[in-house]
Amino acid sequence: MSLSKNHGYDTNSGDMPFKYVYTHSLEPEFHSLFLILHKIYHWMYQIKESNRELVTQHYLGTTYEKRPMYYLKISQPTNKAKKIIWMDCGIHAIEWISPAFCQWFVKEILQNYRTDPKISSFLQNLDLYILPVLNIDGYIYSWTTARLWRKSRSSHMNGTCFGTDLNRNFNSSWGGVGTSHNCSSSTYCGPAVESEPETKAVARLIENRKSDILCFLTIHSFGQLILSPYGYTKEPASNHQELVDVAQKAATAPKQKHGTNFTVGPASSVLYQNSGSSRDWAHMIGIPFSYMLEL
Repeated sequence: MSLSKNHGYDTNSGDMPFKYVYTHSLEPEFHSLFLILHKIYHWMYQIKESNRELVTQHYLGTTYEKRPMYYLKISQPTNKAKKIIWMDCGIHAIEWISPAFCQWFVKEILQNYRTDPKISSFLQNLDLYILPVLNIDGYIYSWTTARLWRKSRSSHMNGTCFGTDLNRNFNSSWGGVGTSHNCSSSTYCGPAVESEPETKAVARLIENRKSDILCFLTIHSFGQLILSPYGYTKEPASNHQELVDVAQKAATAPKQKHGTNFTVGPASSVLYQNSGSSRDWAHMIGIPFSYMLEL
């Protein structure tokens, strides 16, 4: 492992030497600043170490540029079987607020579960699986090279163009409406369905646990939208009304607390049509509640 002078961590390496990165806590900064990836890695380590009774860290897969992907599991010990809420952030590299939201969400859960009856009840009945940054390679590239980069960093056409839109690469009418087969496009769907290692890593875990997953959440920006399936078609989901009712209840909370309005509805009606999204795919494989949250 090569070490940089920047906190002893080579951000281009696949290694993740959590305990050697920092000696100080990131608590004062992690929810008030956007964090570069190695700080997010270390935040994950600190969260796990300081909340051993609830938090474990798990390997998910490896990115195109050979960086490991990890997610956090927040689970209150119990003898009963619990359903899972999945949340991923940062599928689009440009959307820095998305990983920051995942970090803030984890902080709120862990700081308040002992004193907030709603959060306590939530953890007694549900487990949380949280992937703070899905598109790791793209996120690093958006920090080091091109702030507005959106896609992954996979190489195409003999290295003449780079990146796949990971939210066009899932097996939900892949390659159809709202995607491009031009690898230079920001909505390039990839050379094949689930061609990208990041997509495969998420799909493999979700497929293996789909009978246990109650809700699939993918966090994006921006627009103040809660989008239900489907995006690839205007045909309603089988449980369309239930999806909308739950989303409306979710939209009520920020409205009451901050006066913030979230628009609710199927992606194809509220935003635009697109194929290959993780939101549509999760619902299509049998997860009853699947949403894209546009902050």
